Amino acid sequence: MAQAAQANPLDASSSQIHVEHDKKRRQFVIRLNGSHDRAVLLYEYVGKKTVDLQHTEVPDAYRGRGIAKHLAKAAMDFVVEEDLKAHLTCWYIQKYVKENPQPQYFEHIYQ
Repeated sequence: MAQAAQANPLDASSSQIHVEHDKKRRQFVIRLNGSHDRAVLLYEYVGKKTVDLQHTEVPDAYRGRGIAKHLAKAAMDFVVEEDLKAHLTCWYIQKYVKENPQPQYFEHIYQ
């Protein structure tokens, strides 16, 4: 089965992409190519109801496939669902919000 997964590369439209939220480590993770490679979005709580979305990283071999978009969406959905405020330190998340202008996102972002 692993060979079939490798033959079908991940891209933004792939139903294979699953974002995991590791609340203990304060990160969103997508496991790539089994569990060896992973894309991550890191955040920190900077107040009781405030998070700083700090950094998104996708391994070089997987860039340009829309993977970071899944991480950014999961993080912004988390901010909205938990009724948090967010600082967008990560340039990619700033870009994602600009390209996907959802009113519920703007209500939760420190400008």
